[in-house]
Amino acid sequence: MNNNNDDPSQKSDSSKLNEMRVKPASEKTGVLPRSIGRTFNRITSDFSPDAEEKYLRNFQISRNRTRIAIRFLVMLIVVPLLTQYFSKELLISPIVERVRGENTPQIFLNEEMEEKALQELKFYEQELRFESLLRKSPPLAPEVIEAKVKDKAKEIAENFRQESRNAISNVFADLVSLVAFAFVIVTSKREIVIVKSFMDEIIYGLSDSAKAFLIILSTDIFVGFHSPHGWEVILEGIAEHLGLPANRDPIFLFIATFPVILDTIFKYWIFRYLSRLSPSALATLKEMNE
Repeated sequence: MNNNNDDPSQKSDSSKLNEMRVKPASEKTGVLPRSIGRTFNRITSDFSPDAEEKYLRNFQISRNRTRIAIRFLVMLIVVPLLTQYFSKELLISPIVERVRGENTPQIFLNEEMEEKALQELKFYEQELRFESLLRKSPPLAPEVIEAKVKDKAKEIAENFRQESRNAISNVFADLVSLVAFAFVIVTSKREIVIVKSFMDEIIYGLSDSAKAFLIILSTDIFVGFHSPHGWEVILEGIAEHLGLPANRDPIFLFIATFPVILDTIFKYWIFRYLSRLSPSALATLKEMNE
């Protein structure tokens, strides 16, 4: 009997996968500076008889790795978005609209929606009176104002009823998109390995100044002085997308804790890994921060 492990096709696939993998930057440290080792290895390989063949093979491997990595990253973005859109438009929204119906007594999902609708209705009524005064025409009769306000109230109610349906549909559509995202991750283990090696190669190939710049940019965006305003906008947008009340206390509690945790992780990574992987990048980072 032949063992499945002796299958030449499996061996070839595994060998190609190992060739596409790039040694992580954390494993590239040694006693001597890395630049000396790279220079010596490059000179030795240039004088090798099969240098041209190795160059072409490495170029083909790098090109295939780049194609697979970019295609997989695009798929990670496109598949959940398309799943969310089509599942919402073709399946979830019709079901929600049929379940809620036109005569659903609950128009608003939360108090903030109701307050927003009342403010819009009050503004419309005040706008009617203001336009009447500007035109210097006889004031509108109370019956006329009441009829117009009633029509506007029906219009506002219909708009917020549709907004409530949309928010409920977003909840289920987002869950479906998360399932699609998880499915792509689970069924793409080979692509994940290639993407990891692709990212390691890109990060390792950056100069020390570029590494320090990216670290400072990332920390300033997520945990910097102005980051709380960005987190507040993001959380309020998510709450509105899902039809949840944008309660200020949970938002401020999240802003007071989560960026601090991210800042701690950044500092630990810099202390634990960056000082070992690239001491010159750490020195550049300290100089840029000062």
